[in-house]
Amino acid sequence: MDITSAVHTLTESANTHFILIGAIMVLAMHAGFAFLEVGTVRHKNQVNALVKIMTDFGISAVAYFFIGYYIAYGGHFLNGAAELTSANGYELVKFFFLMTFAAAIPAIVSGGIAERARFYPMLIASGLIVAFVYPFFEGLIWNGNFGFQAWLENQFGASFHDFAGSVVVHAVGGWIALAAVLLLGARTGRYRNGRVVAFAPSNIPFLALGAWILTVGWFGFNVMSAQTLDGISGLVAVNSLMAMVGGILVSMLLGRKDPGFIHNGPLAGLVAVCAGSDLMHPVGALITGGVAGAIFVYLFEWAQAKIERLDDVLGVWPLHGVCGVWGAIACGIFGQETLGGLGGVSLMSQIIGSVAGVIVAFAGGLIVYGAIKTISGLRLTEEEEFNGADLSIHRIGANAVE
Repeated sequence: MDITSAVHTLTESANTHFILIGAIMVLAMHAGFAFLEVGTVRHKNQVNALVKIMTDFGISAVAYFFIGYYIAYGGHFLNGAAELTSANGYELVKFFFLMTFAAAIPAIVSGGIAERARFYPMLIASGLIVAFVYPFFEGLIWNGNFGFQAWLENQFGASFHDFAGSVVVHAVGGWIALAAVLLLGARTGRYRNGRVVAFAPSNIPFLALGAWILTVGWFGFNVMSAQTLDGISGLVAVNSLMAMVGGILVSMLLGRKDPGFIHNGPLAGLVAVCAGSDLMHPVGALITGGVAGAIFVYLFEWAQAKIERLDDVLGVWPLHGVCGVWGAIACGIFGQETLGGLGGVSLMSQIIGSVAGVIVAFAGGLIVYGAIKTISGLRLTEEEEFNGADLSIHRIGANAVE
């Protein structure tokens, strides 16, 4: 083996190892989704929260392996293992990494529909979303499908920039969740005489644990989105950090020290910085995260108080849906060279790309969840909801009663 071949082999194996670490870190984030939901829902729905995240991940992996990845990238893995191991199996591990992103969509939706959704209808919906709706937009943006990105570049000088998925993953998940939440309707007893009735979180430590797991894993989500070792940038890591702390501080101030807002604040900041984390100056990232924290606090309180059908348990529409859109727009602002960014981004392309993501996600969510609602129904009976999803669906509670 000559030196050139040895270097090539080392590069391929290093890239495979790099993206594998990212895939594992994003896989670990799903534990964060689970515990964030477990801590937020009432005690009688904790088991259901855990089971949904695990089973949604399983159905997502199968749906993305056989259908979703092909729709997004035109590739498949129905070849012999000898062919799949080329380049140290890099394409396989890339699929693993991107699949963990795809599986985040039903994990996001799960937090919005908590405490009143039927099990199998929602699991089927998750499979359809990951097989068809999400990869359609993913391929549009990250693989240049249907010439959408080329058109934006031709018209506005730059394509839609979404480095780690502010819109492709988070906004899409949040707007799909909005469709599901509206079709489901509010939890029984949530509104009385036109006023919202507080359902207190069951376990603040679990909620905080979920937030911490997500924030740690997010550095794999963002940094490893480079997908190869030569593309890694410390700018992405520090921008992620600054947006995270911006979200924490603003949500602390505006949320009046409420632990629910404080622990969702860093997530809002991280959602928003995904798009431009490779372009912004750290000060721009701090501002982006701070604005996202404010958006989450204000929009969560407004939606809960003013729109009775919008009973979004974890606030996934403001957190992922709206903060994701803000992040793409912020990328078009703070990514400009005049504001300390690296440039090569168009604000108009960012706006149009974001609107396209919202339309695909909300329409796709309405079609999938609307069809399942018509065929089989989406929510538990009033008695099942009163007893809790744990006993009604899984026949066991979170803690043994002695």
